[in-house]
Amino acid sequence: MFHEVVEDGTVSGGGETPDADEIRSTALLAAFEALVSESVAEAGRGRVADETGVDEASIEAAAGGDVAELSVTDGAAIVAVTADRDAETIVAELRDHLLLGMATAVLDVDTIAAGIDADLTGQEVQQALEGRAGMTLEQLAEIMAVIERRKR
Repeated sequence: MFHEVVEDGTVSGGGETPDADEIRSTALLAAFEALVSESVAEAGRGRVADETGVDEASIEAAAGGDVAELSVTDGAAIVAVTADRDAETIVAELRDHLLLGMATAVLDVDTIAAGIDADLTGQEVQQALEGRAGMTLEQLAEIMAVIERRKR
């Protein structure tokens, strides 16, 4: 789901169609915000709370489109309420997409860490990509933007 916002050199749902070399984290984050807030709007706050276990403050922020600090796992749980996949599948597909993108772009975690604004070391990027450490949707947008730019 989150990895599907980048298609054919465009950022779908983000209101932006950049050149392939200009995929920006802000456009990706905007697309993630739309995806998550639309899921909350479609399902309703109560249903999202009942089915996800995500705290009320995070659901309220997501409903308002403020998802930068939302964890990828919470974002996936919210999106899964209205999607045809469960949260674990969404996260697994996302990780696969990122790791395959790194291989295609011939990127290592240290290069990604150097290319993002988030204050993460290469080791922390690796832990986040592998699911051993948490990652916010803002960090995901930054990491994904680096990978996508290098793939093109």
